[in-house]
Amino acid sequence: MNNILNTLEKSSRHLRSIAEKVVDGKRISAGEGIILYEEGELGFLGMLANHVREKKNKNYTYFNRNIHIEPTNLCVFDCKFCSYSRLLKQKGDADSWEMTAEQMLAAVKNHDQTITEVHIVGGVHPKMDLYYFADLLKQIKIFRPDLHIKAFTAVELEYMFRKAKVSYAEGIKILKAHGLDSIPGGGAEIFDAEIRKQICEDKCTTEQWLELHETAHRQGIHSNATMLYGHIESFEHRIDHMDRLRNLQDITKGFNCFIPLKFRNSNNQMSHFPEVSVIEDLRNYAVSRIFMDNIPHIKAYWPMIGKSTAQLSLQFGVDDLDGTINDSTKIYSMAGAEDQNPSMRTDQLVDLIKQAGRIPAERDTLYNIICDYKNHDLVSL
Repeated sequence: MNNILNTLEKSSRHLRSIAEKVVDGKRISAGEGIILYEEGELGFLGMLANHVREKKNKNYTYFNRNIHIEPTNLCVFDCKFCSYSRLLKQKGDADSWEMTAEQMLAAVKNHDQTITEVHIVGGVHPKMDLYYFADLLKQIKIFRPDLHIKAFTAVELEYMFRKAKVSYAEGIKILKAHGLDSIPGGGAEIFDAEIRKQICEDKCTTEQWLELHETAHRQGIHSNATMLYGHIESFEHRIDHMDRLRNLQDITKGFNCFIPLKFRNSNNQMSHFPEVSVIEDLRNYAVSRIFMDNIPHIKAYWPMIGKSTAQLSLQFGVDDLDGTINDSTKIYSMAGAEDQNPSMRTDQLVDLIKQAGRIPAERDTLYNIICDYKNHDLVSL
């Protein structure tokens, strides 16, 4: 607190006013969020974000034991920033794949029984419809009733429900009855209509994304929220995006965490746009933590930004590093992410967090603590 107050003496009138509001636990406006992006120096933003982070989550940094299943990268949509998907006509290419339901179930069965979550997202494939996935969820639950299933972005859900000719509420009800526990936050990208028109025009709209998450929340299905940053968007677009999420959270309280996702420029139609720096990554995490006052957790997805940047982010508002993952996601490795083989054992995650001066806490998907490593040394797992 003293460090923040000392820093305030050297800050502009605008920044001082914003910092005083944050320290007092008051909400900042969208305009003030833009000022933080435009005028806030990295050290100042870090101190302010760290104050919010520790007020909400003390010194804990969370992770879970999870695996990712990506059913296919064949997709009906053509997002310009995506390095991962292949159009349906590219079926059979060396870098395209379709998993069978049997293969996906085997992926669950073949992993360590200590995992607590399976995360299922992928391309939007017409043959993998609502009832196909509902049966997959059912089979997973028969094998592991205790395993939390977090599955299907709003983009996948919108297509599934439209194809099945069911309402969002009906579709969520069907998936929940078959084992869906929560949904991830992908597909949000940037909510501004003009930006969306340029980078992902053919998939679900902002309004549909928000309605799907609100519908899920109202049925007791929690979710995450994301924002794709560092491409053609402005600071104003980022704040507008976060403001819409903050407004929905005021209504439903259904978002568990917010995940800023960095645009990576390898192997996609936007490769001519440079990536933003690590400094901008850290600034963005900090502003996100300060602005998103009603979302409990900010996550740095380490396979996307690399382990070293993820570790640094723990001083800039981040309190969650996702999970062990076990080399089971290709979404960012195909886009040129630093870590081409994203896998960390539990003991490695614990060490990374401890080296940053934080307390590692293994959690379940809903942030209930399974193991607190404050006074516990993990030898190996």
